[in-house]
Amino acid sequence: MTLDQPSDRHSGRRRRLLTATVTDVDVTRQKAFLVGVRFPGDDLETRERSLVELELLTDTAGSAPIEAELVRRERPDPATFIGSGKARDLAGFTKTRDVDVVIFDNALSPAQQRNLEKIFECDVVDREALILDIFAQHATSREGALQVELALLQYHLPRLRGKGHTLSQQAGSGTGIATRGPGETKLETDRRRIRDRIARLKRELKDVDRQQATQRKARNNSDRPQISIVGYTNAGKSTLLNRITDAGVLTEDRLFATLGSTVRQVELPGGREALISDTVGFIRDLPHHLVEAFRSTLAEIREADLVVHVVDGADPDPLGQIAAVHEVLDEIDARHVPELLAFNKIDLADRVRVERIRRLRPDTEMVSALTGEGVERLLERISAELSGRLVSVSATLPYERGDLVDLVHRVGEIVSEEHLPEGTAIKARIPAPHLARLSEYT
Repeated sequence: MTLDQPSDRHSGRRRRLLTATVTDVDVTRQKAFLVGVRFPGDDLETRERSLVELELLTDTAGSAPIEAELVRRERPDPATFIGSGKARDLAGFTKTRDVDVVIFDNALSPAQQRNLEKIFECDVVDREALILDIFAQHATSREGALQVELALLQYHLPRLRGKGHTLSQQAGSGTGIATRGPGETKLETDRRRIRDRIARLKRELKDVDRQQATQRKARNNSDRPQISIVGYTNAGKSTLLNRITDAGVLTEDRLFATLGSTVRQVELPGGREALISDTVGFIRDLPHHLVEAFRSTLAEIREADLVVHVVDGADPDPLGQIAAVHEVLDEIDARHVPELLAFNKIDLADRVRVERIRRLRPDTEMVSALTGEGVERLLERISAELSGRLVSVSATLPYERGDLVDLVHRVGEIVSEEHLPEGTAIKARIPAPHLARLSEYT
């Protein structure tokens, strides 16, 4: 039975996964067994969807998920999270299948992780470690590499006890989950050296942050409004950016296909120019270490004039995705930015779900970034949202002040324009900060 099929409400049923089975796993990949835990009050469908997502994360990380089990517990066991008896039961299964890594869909304490590794006699990682591993593989820029290394070191530091030698040998040269580390620095058992490295990384990232702040200031002074595309990972943000701007950003049907931030210029309906950017996708329980490490990158969202929140319309739980993105926006202090919801992948979405979203959020735009359906309407909505912060102005600009005519065309919306003997008579709606530049001629 696959994880996306209805199941009974009894725990302990082992489930075959969507992308791999015990008999067809690529022998060159780590074999992974997945464990989810459901506590009283947890919704069964939500926990099973989360386990399906864990499967996709595992595949993205390069390991082969073979089977999974959703365990029911009254409360977490302090020593092993799922209880030593249940852990030994699962270990009997994983040993017969030569499993290389056991991945929990929950956060494990360092002690729980160590105790479970003794029982399973293989690597045991949690959801946070898995996501960090994916980021470590996909961070190609210097800034991204620094951010991910910092997050990895902060995660591994409290887990060095009794495991430091193994990590030191494997870091940077392994091929599986829990073997990748932050590159050439290695994960030393000496806590002081790791803390020193963390301090150096923070200093380097401060320098990067200053450079980014200078770039953001230049964009803020460019007279063009700034739009930030955000959304759940694999919601189609990069595809939408490519559709709107021909940005050429990598797009793959995989989680966290792109980590960097891309900024492009776009001409909105009416001729107004704007800057539009996308950045790393969000996910449920995005590790706090990553949010902190990427805070400078995510600062662009806080300073945007409008957030376009892209939602995967083909996902069975789009409202859950929206809530997860809002949690991250709260964490980076960006919920104050005006938001426009764009329900993407309507070419794949269930029509009943589309209509349900229309009823719940009638202000949502329905689009397909892949086919282009609804994108023009989305651009019109973006223009209208930005226009809500424009003020009316009438001015006669001397012909030698062509720079001001160009400014009005670039940042505002033209109502009328007439060439008179004394200059260009123009009526327009422009952002309030630019009124002072025209005051002499109004």
